[in-house]
Amino acid sequence: MEVERFEALVAEALDSIPPAFQRYLDNVAVVIEAWPRPYQMARVGLGPGSLLLGLYEGVPRTRRPAAMNLSLPDKITIFQGPIEIVVPGDGPARDEAIRHEVRRVVLHEVAHHFGFGEERLRELGY
Repeated sequence: MEVERFEALVAEALDSIPPAFQRYLDNVAVVIEAWPRPYQMARVGLGPGSLLLGLYEGVPRTRRPAAMNLSLPDKITIFQGPIEIVVPGDGPARDEAIRHEVRRVVLHEVAHHFGFGEERLRELGY
């Protein structure tokens, strides 16, 4: 998939977040990378051969002190290559499946920003 199309899918997923939650994402940078770097894989305990679809780096809102207003932005990285690997098929059906997977990954990483852990996100289907 073209990078521009993938970027548009990430933007669409972010736009689908209700405004009541979007206002708390003002200090979150969302970036797209082709593949995770080794240090990113290590940060979440994944080794070679594993796939990392997205990564949240920051302090969840539920753990922030009130005086943390002047900090660097949190960062959400969405990895295009691994997402394309986990979505089989081709043609328009695959494009729609990638769209669905991008939205799932974006919401998963945004949920980390709001303090959700991996176990709870699995329970919710993310």
